[in-house]
Amino acid sequence: MRLTRLLSTGALIGALMAGPALAETLKVTTFLPPMHTFVKAITAWGEEISEKSGGELQLEIFPAGQLGPPPRQFDIVRSGGADIGIFLHAMTPGRFPLTALAGLPLTHPSEGSQSAVTSRRLTELVPDYLAAEHPGTRVLWMAVTPPLKMHFAKTDPSDLGNIDGLRLRYAGATWQKIVETLGASPVPVPPAETADAIGKGVVDGATFPFEAAMAFDLGPVIDYSLEPGLASATFAVVMSDAAYNRLSPEMQAIIDETTGPDRAAWFGDLWDASEAHGRDHMEQAGVTFVQLSDDQIAGLQTAFKDIVGGAVDAIGAQASDFLAAYTK
Repeated sequence: MRLTRLLSTGALIGALMAGPALAETLKVTTFLPPMHTFVKAITAWGEEISEKSGGELQLEIFPAGQLGPPPRQFDIVRSGGADIGIFLHAMTPGRFPLTALAGLPLTHPSEGSQSAVTSRRLTELVPDYLAAEHPGTRVLWMAVTPPLKMHFAKTDPSDLGNIDGLRLRYAGATWQKIVETLGASPVPVPPAETADAIGKGVVDGATFPFEAAMAFDLGPVIDYSLEPGLASATFAVVMSDAAYNRLSPEMQAIIDETTGPDRAAWFGDLWDASEAHGRDHMEQAGVTFVQLSDDQIAGLQTAFKDIVGGAVDAIGAQASDFLAAYTK
């Protein structure tokens, strides 16, 4: 009887040891709020890799800057504070110069400026051009926003000269230069405080994609939106080399096959759909949309030449090669 019990106990221990490995949980950091399209997309990707791995690979998401402020998201991943990070390149001006070229005014692939197109193309260029700007990490995919629009309270931008002298909320060095080129004064305002700043007259307008304009409730304080958008912003989803290397080859394969250019295009489609929804929301709020004419766009391309040329000159020949590859 005692021998039987010992054998049964041994069999149970053996079965437990032969069972599935404990789940690997990857910590994801981002400054974006929980309801943002990006956080929803990462959640969906997490569900996908969990299913493919039989529950052995999972994500734990920390949104809204829980693990650190926006400018530190990339370094949080590099230092091991998180395994994966979603961050905005413009939050650390000058640190990702080649990547930032994708956000230059009126610059996009010949196929179009939709996020599905730009996000895929930028991700395709990572191995040859951008990996070195993200040391210590693997770029899982890049994301390029739909081009940001200019939104105005009271001022009709049909005549671009009306923008001269206005105060406009902006984010990033490129948009600072765009606003200054148009004769306006760039004012840094946190996104969540923009509607209040416009309502109180602290600024006369702001630069956002329609999706963000909806998310930050600009509809009630905006009278005009200028189309098309002038310049985009770039994001990256990165995974630390240390986190990737500790995974089994099978788990690494799941990461590899669910990321890259196809995933970037998938996410871009989500962003484009959210942008269309945001535009509808602004229209329902009573915003008037002003369309730039072909002549006005041509004039802006000339006006922005110094911005584009300055960015290229600051980097050198590699910048010209990158832009040629990105815009082909």
